Amino acid sequence: MAMSDEHLLNQPGVNQPPPLADYNAWAADTLLQYWVSQFGGAWARERLHAYGELVGGELMRAGFEANRFLPELLSHDGSGERIDLVRYHPAYHRLMAEAVDAGLVSLPWRERRSGSRLVRAALFYLHNQADAGSCCPLTMSCASVSALRCEPTLAQYWEPRITAAPYDGRNLPFYDKDSLTIGMAMTERQGGSDVRANTTRAYPSGTNARVPSFELVGHKWFCSAPMSDAFLVLAYTDNGMSCFLAPRWRPDGGKNAIEIQRLKDKLGNLSNASSEVEFHRAFAWRVGEEGRGINTILQMVALCRFDCMLAAAANLCQGAMLAIHHTGGREAFGQPLHRQPLMQNVLADLALEAEAGLAIALRTAHALDNRGDPLEDAVVRLGTAIGKYWTCKRVPQHSYECMECVGGVGFINDNPLARLYRDAPVNAIWEGSGNLQCLDILRVMQRETRLFDAFLGELYGAEGLDERFDRYLRRLVAQLRVSDQQQYLARQLIESLALAWQGATLLRHGESMIAEAFISARLCSDGQMYGTLPANIDCSALIARAQPKVAG
Repeated sequence: MAMSDEHLLNQPGVNQPPPLADYNAWAADTLLQYWVSQFGGAWARERLHAYGELVGGELMRAGFEANRFLPELLSHDGSGERIDLVRYHPAYHRLMAEAVDAGLVSLPWRERRSGSRLVRAALFYLHNQADAGSCCPLTMSCASVSALRCEPTLAQYWEPRITAAPYDGRNLPFYDKDSLTIGMAMTERQGGSDVRANTTRAYPSGTNARVPSFELVGHKWFCSAPMSDAFLVLAYTDNGMSCFLAPRWRPDGGKNAIEIQRLKDKLGNLSNASSEVEFHRAFAWRVGEEGRGINTILQMVALCRFDCMLAAAANLCQGAMLAIHHTGGREAFGQPLHRQPLMQNVLADLALEAEAGLAIALRTAHALDNRGDPLEDAVVRLGTAIGKYWTCKRVPQHSYECMECVGGVGFINDNPLARLYRDAPVNAIWEGSGNLQCLDILRVMQRETRLFDAFLGELYGAEGLDERFDRYLRRLVAQLRVSDQQQYLARQLIESLALAWQGATLLRHGESMIAEAFISARLCSDGQMYGTLPANIDCSALIARAQPKVAG
């Protein structure tokens, strides 16, 4: 190599945009700001701005650390005594501490003001972009309050401590801590999502703290966040499937007989420890009515499902921002990459998908804030299932397309897109797979017709705003009324419902340019891959709207 060519070696920044780092994740996100404002969360701008500063800087770095240095199981101490301790990297505890302090667990329960669910959803969306794994214990802890309220005596003690700050990650009995976290253990190897096939048994052992107590015997195939202070567990009594709260430490100060068999070696969601556990006559309190455990724990599961939908929306938006940021600072084939027509089609399509997913996620958060209204109740009940099914299904392909926009750099583990892609499938699987969501929606359609008709009212609210949407809705309603082969065709029906709901939400609450693009691309087009938008779409406007707003 000639001496004159040496300047070509190891030149930083040559046609390589800087990483999207050390930025304010709230201030950079036009889509999040817009939808939070649309649904009444503008009062929390300063709070969201402060957390966005943490997420785009310190917590983003902590997320990488927590996913690099994984949880470690210590089953026994040096003397051979069983301790069942999971040790986390300090970065994980930092993520948990900041999230708890920001209100990701407590906000809906302690700040009973208009929009509290919405603002908590926005905080969760931001935190998910720093680290999806720590979102799992945050979700379960927040959602557990609704199930624990089925046993008021337990709720009186546990709720103030679950919703307390600061975070306390120490391995101590629950009564020695002011702040507690809650996990969940439902599924077993032989049943999976069919919890009625569970075999774990609960045997009466008297009363503790004025609540019936039991001893649990059995195995759980998935127990997430095994260092939680207590777990909501399903087990059979003589009166049927029941729900229990099993603390990690017994009320008498001894270690509860919950033994961790192993930590799961998962594809993604790595910072979060997921485990198999066995109960060897483990102490537990009954929660709710005996024999109605599924109904009790579904109070928690429903909110967990909403967070799965929300996390999927966060993944969509983060992926689109990363792809647009990278292509906006790179040239290929003689011109800026993000200005080439085919790349513009892909980027605009990714941005459109992201906004449609975020729109229905925060519409559901708004409905959670307004329970008691029949329409809002229908959006909570059906919108959560429809949104979880559809948004979670869209994430893996979307993440891959974002990675392809970035190229080989996005396939490297140092790039957030690699982790985004590994984490992409989990929200579709956890808290009920896609088929379960579809069957749940069919059940409502067939058995709770008034509730389903109320949800259709949400779609009819956009009638008259766009003739193409009106035609799509009429065809959809006609299809829904045909009962033959509904289960076989369930995915097609739910996909159509999801697209109609996204279209209605964008028409009623979104920017007209976004609604127009969505209806043209999703309701009136046959394109299957991302990057197949019709020619009438203003791709530059869609890209500019989703582009992260950062200095430099």
